[in-house]
Amino acid sequence: PMVALVAMATEVNRRTIEIIAQVLLTATMMKLAVLAAMAGSAAAFAPAPIGKTTTHLNSFEDEIGALPPVGFWDPAGLSDGISQEKFDEYRLAELKHGRVAQLAVLGYIAPETYRFGYDLTPDGLVNTNDLPNGIAAINALPFLGWVQIIAFVGCVETYGWFTSPTGVLDLPDDILAKRQTAELQHGRLAMLAFLELIRHDSQNLTVPGFDGYDNLITGLPFIYN
Repeated sequence: PMVALVAMATEVNRRTIEIIAQVLLTATMMKLAVLAAMAGSAAAFAPAPIGKTTTHLNSFEDEIGALPPVGFWDPAGLSDGISQEKFDEYRLAELKHGRVAQLAVLGYIAPETYRFGYDLTPDGLVNTNDLPNGIAAINALPFLGWVQIIAFVGCVETYGWFTSPTGVLDLPDDILAKRQTAELQHGRLAMLAFLELIRHDSQNLTVPGFDGYDNLITGLPFIYN
């Protein structure tokens, strides 16, 4: 009798396991069917896939400023899928930043060699010869000095100084493209140069004399001769 009971229990366990496995398999198949149906319905309303193209690259790779060996270099993908108008907007911003950076680099170098020597305030207490160069000038510049800077920049932005009388250079296309490329390249170099000047100047303010030099513009020692 004991053997018969064991055999019966084993058969029951086997049947139970088979039933559980069948239920799990059925549930899994139902889930897969539901997912397939949902995917199919979603695909019915999804837009048709469009192959990835390089239209934006092809349309901008011949723009001014794309030079060998890198050609049209856009690692951040800012030109992906944009219009020509948006690209022109980005290019204008790059051009203006480059121009400002060129002036900023000159603003670092020129005061190390020459000062205009005029009074910034009517009382004559603050003269341009007394101001430090670089970041230290921010705290030393009086209020009227900031007013002069802002007013000058505002006039340039408003009235468009430093342009040709017609607003457009009257040059042959090849020479104009060459000069526009040179301006972009100079601006890009100036932006990198200004970042390095700011880094060096800031570190020198934090740890005076950290580099062992007495002059601010260490890359151009001949200007101090």
